[in-house]
Amino acid sequence: MIKKKYKVGIIGATGMVGQRFVLLLHDHPWFEISALAASASSAGKTYGESVDGRWKMTEEIPANVKDMVVLDAAKVEEVASKCDFVFCAVNMPKAEVRAMEEAYAKTETPVVSNNSACRGLNDVPMMIPEINPDHAHAIVKQRERLGTKVGFIAVKPNCSIQSYVPALTPLYSCGIEYIMVSTYQAISGAGKTFDTMPEIIDNVIPYIGGEEEKSEQEPLKIWGHLKDGLIENASDVKISAHCVRVPVSDGHLATVFVKFKNKPSKEQILAAWSTFKGEPQKLELPSAPKQFLRYMEEDNRPQTKLDRDFDKGMGISIGRLRDDPIFDYRFCCISHNTLRGAAGGGVESAELLCAQGWIPYKD
Repeated sequence: MIKKKYKVGIIGATGMVGQRFVLLLHDHPWFEISALAASASSAGKTYGESVDGRWKMTEEIPANVKDMVVLDAAKVEEVASKCDFVFCAVNMPKAEVRAMEEAYAKTETPVVSNNSACRGLNDVPMMIPEINPDHAHAIVKQRERLGTKVGFIAVKPNCSIQSYVPALTPLYSCGIEYIMVSTYQAISGAGKTFDTMPEIIDNVIPYIGGEEEKSEQEPLKIWGHLKDGLIENASDVKISAHCVRVPVSDGHLATVFVKFKNKPSKEQILAAWSTFKGEPQKLELPSAPKQFLRYMEEDNRPQTKLDRDFDKGMGISIGRLRDDPIFDYRFCCISHNTLRGAAGGGVESAELLCAQGWIPYKD
């Protein structure tokens, strides 16, 4: 499907999500890492030196990137000159993130972002590739705004919604009216390990700044539609969310309550889940799970520790579908927050954008 490997950069390569990008990309069949960039304090060091004492992955640093010299992410032209496109996972204030991402885009370097700074813009596709691949067409309007021919920004949504939005999407045609969801989120979502977040041990923290607002608003954009080339949010669904941090390394679990205008049967729901496939499965993208959604019959599944790595951490596990006395149904589901929910979702989005022709080679 591709002529040759794309040269890709990772902006924010030293953070937890940046480290996950490094692991996913160092032997990727379509992409090769051509630049690693971070803050000025890391610039000029080798990647191994820059993450010394801060490497948070269980796998070793890949040998072919360990000695790469880290560039200063603020030197946009220098970094962009080495890349066909970049992934962005910087930890900066939103206004600064947006300015940096738009600066890269204006060098005619597409940006696939893990950040939230541009998610609310109606010409920036916020993609779960299996669900809304058509939103990429908003790039046309975005390029007009930015004054670019090739450059653009695409984002992935918040990790907290990527367990339950995929499970609800095959049921959307039944007229979802109300959703109540509680998410039980791993500490890696805060860029932490048990060593760096000891206060979570034997504890649950019932607040994660900004997560509930994102969990209530971002699905409406995912389920939205294109109107005059821009993304218009869905307006027929109301969502109430509560997000808590739990003592788990990786994996976000959600408990979901849903009410429909046209209530489907359990059999219809199970059939919808088992047969659902998206464009990544049809195209057989390298990062796409073969089975996007799976339903587990056991009463005590899915479990975070046992099921977060389903299909390379890119599949969604669902269980405990049952009637609800207030809503129509309730169930639980889980996704891997730094794979499907962060770097893996970004890589799959980039694969889709390349396959669709939105990201060209620079030479």
